[in-house]
Amino acid sequence: MVSQPLDIPLPPTQDDLPCDDGVPMATQRHKLQLDLLLETLQPWLAQRHDGYAGGNMFLYYSMAQVRNQDYMGPDVFVVVDVPKKERKSWVVWEEEKGPDVVIELLSASTARYDKMGKKRLYEQQVRVPEYFWFDPFNPEDWAGFRLVGGRYEPLGVNDAGFLPSESLGLSLGRWSGQYQGVEAVWLRWATPSGVWLPTKDDLLTQERRRAEQERQRAQQEHQRAEHLAERLRAMGVDPDEL
Repeated sequence: MVSQPLDIPLPPTQDDLPCDDGVPMATQRHKLQLDLLLETLQPWLAQRHDGYAGGNMFLYYSMAQVRNQDYMGPDVFVVVDVPKKERKSWVVWEEEKGPDVVIELLSASTARYDKMGKKRLYEQQVRVPEYFWFDPFNPEDWAGFRLVGGRYEPLGVNDAGFLPSESLGLSLGRWSGQYQGVEAVWLRWATPSGVWLPTKDDLLTQERRRAEQERQRAQQEHQRAEHLAERLRAMGVDPDEL
């Protein structure tokens, strides 16, 4: 079947290019893994004046790709030093910058291409500084690479069991726990010292804990004030007149 030429202006912008091919994520686990990576990155991004994180959306890196209608996109990608705004797709020539970090979530049908074809594409054409992959159903299958001299070199796991991301100043690690009701081993962002970036539930729990601590402090202050007032009354002093 011969592809029909796209009737779009050149160079096209994200508004001119297709942004959806109607293909859903492979499994619930893959969707949740994508959500976890993006959700925990949002508070980190919120502290910056720049940056963008996207997932399961098209990446356009060349006009040849557009002409061939070769639609592809990373499962998760992060870009720093770019304005914060909504995007339909990531168009490299429009943004004047490609992703700094790409993460692919492996599956039985995509693992070979992710490890070979996409790795080569991110290395030689898109020039993504850091590339990671992770299999949500086989968490032992994970790896990271950094672009050095135009070629990807494998990243070693540090003593704490994390893969470092120099581009973001963060780390990626495997976390065993429950996310959105599913117990599994997940790929998750962490600080360089190994502290997990919080989920929305983590932030809510922290806020509730702070509120409870404030309530307890207020109660203790009230009790101390009542105790002092009782001592003053025992001495014949009306605390209300002080």
